[in-house]
Amino acid sequence: MFNKVSVSKMLGGLEGYLGEDDYSEPLDILINSTNKNNKFNLFGNIAFNNQLKNRLKVRKDLYELISKNSLPPPADPVFVTGLPRSGTTFLFNLLALDSNHRSPLYGEIMAPLPLAKNEKQKAWKERKINLELKFARTIIPKLRNMHHIRAQTPEECMLIATMNIRSIVYMCMVDVPEYVEYLKNCSFESVFLWHKRFFQMLELTGRPNRWLLKDPSHIGHIPEILSTYPNARFINIHRNPIQSIASFCSLTKNIRSAFSKNVDTKEIGKTVLDFWQHNLNKGMSYRESLRPNQIADINYEDFIKSPLDTIKNTYSVLGFDIDIETENKMGEYLIKQNQIKKEKHNYSLEEFDLSPEIVNDHFHNYMMSHEF
Repeated sequence: MFNKVSVSKMLGGLEGYLGEDDYSEPLDILINSTNKNNKFNLFGNIAFNNQLKNRLKVRKDLYELISKNSLPPPADPVFVTGLPRSGTTFLFNLLALDSNHRSPLYGEIMAPLPLAKNEKQKAWKERKINLELKFARTIIPKLRNMHHIRAQTPEECMLIATMNIRSIVYMCMVDVPEYVEYLKNCSFESVFLWHKRFFQMLELTGRPNRWLLKDPSHIGHIPEILSTYPNARFINIHRNPIQSIASFCSLTKNIRSAFSKNVDTKEIGKTVLDFWQHNLNKGMSYRESLRPNQIADINYEDFIKSPLDTIKNTYSVLGFDIDIETENKMGEYLIKQNQIKKEKHNYSLEEFDLSPEIVNDHFHNYMMSHEF
């Protein structure tokens, strides 16, 4: 049997070294929900256990560093948010070309410590992580076209939240309805405490003008973000939920299929729809606390048609400057992207027991406030 995950095995040898006890409750809920609702295959059992254990070890190492050093607050961040699968990655990759921005790399998130002190150490860590990613792509072959990852590429900070055991990453990996319900209602204040500590650590290798970060779910955590980063700014991209929800359901199905023997597409549709409705409604309410120059809104269709003009308008709203070097980098990136032949990611609402009418009903308030 591969479906049993143990709290004691996860914490074995780590108790007392993880800092504040803000992890016990979500860890217990996640593991109980995982055991109750999933039947892992061999790969899933190994991968899930290793991923969870790895994040706790990263937390231990980070806490050891932070407790021994008095580090200044990190640079102010700008967060890319919005519904998942709404062009946030495309926008994020373009914004990362601005030398004023620094984003955490996938390799830095997964194996941040010890910090690479030279190019040789950096290259060794990158090779190791890229080999792991290559193996993951053999298990989940559609992952490359849905969300291509390399050790050297900027990555979403939702993976940082896994240290706090409060992250939608686990919702994608396994069927955990009790855990998802917990995520909808728990405080994320401690998530951003560890988030801040992570960037304090990275700044030991250099301080950027701004941190560029991305996590679609952050739109539902504006109060906790502002408590940690009072000067944070947000770029919120808007896409018709009919497309976003269908695409995220498909991504979730493909990831879970690599882990589990029982993938329930109807359950995926129900969970994804409910979670993002709840999260987006919170975001619509919370954004009223932001100053006008703290958030810029982007329409997905406008962005796809004219990416550079959309970014210029966004910079203007947020009070950022864009120089000719950055414009040229973005222009070259867009040309290269247009030359790449990409396999189409096919998906439909019907596969997940959903319909445009059901999605429209759940996102009625959001749909009424935006033109799609």
